[in-house]
Amino acid sequence: MSSTITIYNQNAEKIGEEKLNSHIFGVKANKSLIHQVVVAQLANRRGAYSHTKTRGQVRGGGKKPWAQKGTGRARVGSIRSPLWRGGGIIFGPTNERNFSLKVNKKVKRQALLMCLSDKVLENKLFVLDKLEIPEIKTKVFVQILQKFFPFAKKLKVIICLEDKNETAMKSARNIKGVKIMPVTNLNVYDLLSNENLFITLAGLKTIETRLKLKNKK
Repeated sequence: MSSTITIYNQNAEKIGEEKLNSHIFGVKANKSLIHQVVVAQLANRRGAYSHTKTRGQVRGGGKKPWAQKGTGRARVGSIRSPLWRGGGIIFGPTNERNFSLKVNKKVKRQALLMCLSDKVLENKLFVLDKLEIPEIKTKVFVQILQKFFPFAKKLKVIICLEDKNETAMKSARNIKGVKIMPVTNLNVYDLLSNENLFITLAGLKTIETRLKLKNKK
């Protein structure tokens, strides 16, 4: 069983319809599975930037401050001790920490299918026959979006192309609320954080081919 979706041109005019594979665009959502993938995706982006030095990394302190006995003071082996001001830090953050989380490929793929199906269900998926911009012009790209959303004050749009279209990408990179990428980089987090999804017809075919082949395995 398959559903159909309207195909538009750059002037927001309906020019035809395209059948969608229900195994890709008709998957029932599972919130816990999607949450698992998003948490892992954000964790894998996280870097360990905070760093404190341990007593082995603090400079100085090679010599014992005073004799072990006879001074009446407590025993000290090095001024790099965490008990001393300027000494090492106990259990502090280090740049060797690893925040990455592993998620099975099948789980990530299923979450992606769920998010794509949700866009179709909420009528937030727009298929363009093609996206052609003759030169790098932000104004031209804005005019295309205004034809689809004439009354929108704020946009949260993700645009997927079948390949790296440098002209389109450079034209859209300064538009607030618009994210443009190759269809191969489409991911769960970007689909959830952007309300509308624009994709070219060739990009739609690429998604169906890649995910359909993987589903058969």
